[in-house]
Amino acid sequence: EEHPGWTGVPQMREALALADENCWSPWESRTRLVWRLDAGLPSPLCNRPIFDRSGRHVGTPDLLDPWAGVVVEYDGAPHLVGEQRKIDVLREEAYRRVGLEYLTVLSGHLRDRHGTAARMRDVRRRARWSTAAGRAWTLEPPPWWVMTTTVARRRSLSAAERERWLRYRRRAG
Repeated sequence: EEHPGWTGVPQMREALALADENCWSPWESRTRLVWRLDAGLPSPLCNRPIFDRSGRHVGTPDLLDPWAGVVVEYDGAPHLVGEQRKIDVLREEAYRRVGLEYLTVLSGHLRDRHGTAARMRDVRRRARWSTAAGRAWTLEPPPWWVMTTTVARRRSLSAAERERWLRYRRRAG
């Protein structure tokens, strides 16, 4: 506000409006920007845990459109082979079991932003669009869950809590 004439300030303001503190990697941020800017879709939730109605953790997707019921995952090179690929396939099945539509984005997809945006709009059209009451999933955490959805919450964790609740973030990307 104090330096409105500085070069780049208008672009910085636009960029800040698009930022999300819960994007855990540059590639997730790029995927999110294609969702917002190229596909023209509403801001997704980033890295929000999803639970089934029994309180079991289904997963924490890179992007979630909670209105339509769409999960978008960016899969970098570590996700394409071996044990991580097996884990990812099982997680995709878990999302689908609770009624979420699923889309995987790879780095090559992001080179074709318009094609990826079309895929994103298509997956949103296929989604179930159920009301919160009719869903088999929820964003409401069970009482035992420790929320880590903001930088402030993550910073307030003890070392032991960080190890327990954030260990999976080391494998993100």
